Amino acid sequence: MFSSFARSLWIRGAITLMSAINLLAAPPAKAEVKAWPASFRAEQMPVNDGAQYVRVGGSGPAVVLLHGFGDTGDMWVPLASVLVKDHTVIVPDLRGMGLSSHPERGYRKVEQGRDLAGILDRLGVKDVTLVTHDIGNMVGYAFAAQFPSRTTKWVVMDAPLPGLGHWDDQLKNPKVWHFNFRGPDVERLVAGRERILLDRFYNELSANPAGIDEATREHYAAIYARPLAIHDAFSGQFATFAEDAIDNQKLLAEGGKLKMPVLAIGGDHSYGAALATEIGFAATDVRTGVIKDSGHWIMEEQPDQAVALITSFIAN
Repeated sequence: MFSSFARSLWIRGAITLMSAINLLAAPPAKAEVKAWPASFRAEQMPVNDGAQYVRVGGSGPAVVLLHGFGDTGDMWVPLASVLVKDHTVIVPDLRGMGLSSHPERGYRKVEQGRDLAGILDRLGVKDVTLVTHDIGNMVGYAFAAQFPSRTTKWVVMDAPLPGLGHWDDQLKNPKVWHFNFRGPDVERLVAGRERILLDRFYNELSANPAGIDEATREHYAAIYARPLAIHDAFSGQFATFAEDAIDNQKLLAEGGKLKMPVLAIGGDHSYGAALATEIGFAATDVRTGVIKDSGHWIMEEQPDQAVALITSFIAN
């Protein structure tokens, strides 16, 4: 079983090369920077040792959307614009990322899960559906495992969980060299070159690099060029993965697998259906969703497919 999983990781390199060769013949770009609907408000909400920038809109059953590295909460505009019609939609920027503050500590995902619980308490929200991507998956699992009664459903997108499943084998994949790319000299190398760094992720981890347009790349490059943004991503979010692995193993051992319905979505040029296998190590009721013609950047590459899958799962 794992041999096919491993091969799926390695084959992304060849697929990405072919995509780059075909750039001139590529279809129009899918991604663009969209404005938040006027019905959303935003505020800095206090959390442990800092504040998180949180967008909130709509009314009805609550949905929390959590982003990952290379994005901010802005990645969720296409989905949030649909959900806000009949849901309360809550979209934080993760700790030390986007427009949130930059504390030096608190980046273990169990800590961020507790911060999310505090944000929900402040908003008077009892339980939520989670929709998460990349590092957001890790925070989402930490929240759901610590507060299972507050988590009704979970949509998890295109990244595994530290310490669970085939995580240790994932660490051997050369695509994730950035997990240990940190320190003051690294930050000096990246300073002023944030766009170059992010282009590496967008180009190598997408099905078609042209699907992530210039405006989107510039938008996130400007945000990640803000003071301490790269420091908190690398020496905060990534640096705690080893601790997160231990925390997740403890959560699983003590609480067992998650019982709520879970939809595991992977891009067909990335994790694909194999993501459901990985999430199956942490949850009992896992359904599979695969996005066609997409790599890791599902909401940028194929937002219409993603919105249709996610809204159907939430509604049913």
